Amino acid sequence: MWGLLLMFTDKKRAIKHRHRISERNLWMIALLGGATGMTIGMKLIRHKTKHKAFAIGFPILALIQIGFVIFISQLIEGVIM
Repeated sequence: MWGLLLMFTDKKRAIKHRHRISERNLWMIALLGGATGMTIGMKLIRHKTKHKAFAIGFPILALIQIGFVIFISQLIEGVIM
């Protein structure tokens, strides 16, 4: 849930007009597995929803990551051969 925490932190900083978390760093965390938390955060606190790259990219990346986790867990359980 690092992604969710980062979205919350960045939103809080935006409201206070403070130094923000770079979009590059947000994408890096999303690519490293934080896309689900970032998607939830984006919807929950309405942050980065107007940026199409985030609004479309994070949910798609989250679905890919969830699918990967499901695939790996089934592979470990021996369901997929």
